[in-house]
Amino acid sequence: MAKIKLTQVRSIIKRPADQKATMQALGLKKMNHTIEKEATPQIMGMVRKVNHLLKVEEVK
Repeated sequence: MAKIKLTQVRSIIKRPADQKATMQALGLKKMNHTIEKEATPQIMGMVRKVNHLLKVEEVK
Protein backbone atom coordinates (compact mmCIF):
# COMPACT_ATOMS: atom_id res chain seq x y z
CA MET A 1 0.00 0.00 0.00
CA ALA A 2 1.02 3.58 -0.56
CA LYS A 3 1.85 5.81 2.39
CA ILE A 4 0.54 9.31 2.97
CA LYS A 5 1.86 12.08 5.18
CA LEU A 6 -0.79 14.05 7.08
CA THR A 7 -0.12 17.44 8.66
CA GLN A 8 -2.70 19.35 10.70
CA VAL A 9 -2.78 22.90 9.34
CA ARG A 10 -6.01 24.23 10.91
CA SER A 11 -7.28 24.17 14.46
CA ILE A 12 -10.06 21.87 15.65
CA ILE A 13 -11.40 24.54 18.01
CA LYS A 14 -15.08 25.23 17.26
CA ARG A 15 -15.35 22.14 15.04
CA PRO A 16 -18.11 19.53 15.35
CA ALA A 17 -17.46 16.66 17.73
CA ASP A 18 -17.29 14.10 14.91
CA GLN A 19 -14.47 16.02 13.22
CA LYS A 20 -12.56 16.29 16.51
CA ALA A 21 -12.99 12.54 17.02
CA THR A 22 -11.77 11.82 13.49
CA MET A 23 -8.63 13.91 14.03
CA GLN A 24 -7.96 12.10 17.30
CA ALA A 25 -8.51 8.71 15.63
CA LEU A 26 -6.00 9.65 12.93
CA GLY A 27 -3.50 10.43 15.69
CA LEU A 28 -3.19 14.17 15.13
CA LYS A 29 -2.90 16.05 18.40
CA LYS A 30 -1.99 19.69 17.68
CA MET A 31 -1.16 22.21 14.98
CA ASN A 32 1.68 21.29 12.58
CA HIS A 33 1.77 17.72 13.93
CA THR A 34 2.73 15.30 11.12
CA ILE A 35 2.11 11.58 10.88
CA GLU A 36 2.52 8.88 8.23
CA LYS A 37 -0.24 6.36 7.57
CA GLU A 38 -0.95 3.60 5.09
CA ALA A 39 -3.45 4.75 2.45
CA THR A 40 -6.16 2.19 3.24
CA PRO A 41 -9.79 2.86 2.27
CA GLN A 42 -10.66 3.43 5.94
CA ILE A 43 -7.92 6.04 6.43
CA MET A 44 -8.74 7.76 3.13
CA GLY A 45 -12.39 8.06 4.20
CA MET A 46 -11.30 9.70 7.44
CA VAL A 47 -8.99 12.05 5.52
CA ARG A 48 -11.83 13.06 3.18
CA LYS A 49 -14.01 13.93 6.18
CA VAL A 50 -11.46 16.41 7.61
CA ASN A 51 -9.47 17.33 4.47
CA HIS A 52 -10.11 21.05 5.10
CA LEU A 53 -8.02 20.75 8.30
CA LEU A 54 -5.14 18.77 6.79
CA LYS A 55 -2.31 18.93 4.29
CA VAL A 56 -1.97 15.55 2.58
CA GLU A 57 1.20 14.43 0.78
CA GLU A 58 2.05 11.12 -0.84
CA VAL A 59 5.24 9.50 0.46
CA LYS A 60 7.36 7.75 -2.16
